Amino acid sequence: MLDELVLYAVDSGVATVTLNDPEKRNMLSGPMLSELVAAMRRARDDDAVRAVVLTGAGDRVFCAGADLGGFAAEASLLEKHRGSDLFLEFFRLMPRLGKPSLCAANGHVLAGGLGLAISCDLVLAREGIGFGTPEINVGAFPYMVMSLIYRNVPRKRVNEMILLGERLSAAEAVELGLANRVVAADEFDATVADWSARLASKSPVLMRLGHDAMYRQADMDVDEALEFLRSQLTLSLSTEDLAEGVRAFFEKREPRWSGR
Repeated sequence: MLDELVLYAVDSGVATVTLNDPEKRNMLSGPMLSELVAAMRRARDDDAVRAVVLTGAGDRVFCAGADLGGFAAEASLLEKHRGSDLFLEFFRLMPRLGKPSLCAANGHVLAGGLGLAISCDLVLAREGIGFGTPEINVGAFPYMVMSLIYRNVPRKRVNEMILLGERLSAAEAVELGLANRVVAADEFDATVADWSARLASKSPVLMRLGHDAMYRQADMDVDEALEFLRSQLTLSLSTEDLAEGVRAFFEKREPRWSGR
């Protein structure tokens, strides 16, 4: 059973995973990362879950990144190296959830926390929060999240973020592609609920096929991607849910998904 560092709740097909250490700015300690990976696996494996929301407890910081105390801890270099395994597990797991994920960034998104956020398919940013990679300011570097940021933001702007270590506004984050939308504070919870409910309302089988294809085709060359995507279209045509969706469209009613 998950303890209090990560909260897990399911309602109406939406699993909400909450980083729950607000007094420490939801910093990513080893125990928190372990529970976070376990929570995401739980959501992945639960057929009743059709969408996942990742958020942080409190209203100041979504996540401030890794616990810096770990860098100075008295441990061997090999132990410190292996201590980053959980970051890799999380970053590799998110594209393979088979269901959509939404980051509800209700506080500042910093350092490794930025990696968590952009690992999600969609990011909603509460008005007034900031995004940044400040590691260089404390003599570190955002190694673990660089590959994700460079896949979301033009290279020169990433260089600026990483090398200067300055914070971006939520609006700037949207402009650069780190977030989808800035939402006023008094509308934030309702918007998160609306988006997550809409995600959970889609066909689970088509969402899984499509979600997997989104990520698998990204690093293929064009010809390989086209052949792969054609195969996924053929698989989709064999599903009951696609036929039901078409019928519902012509009959002007809501579809009744079977998940097959």
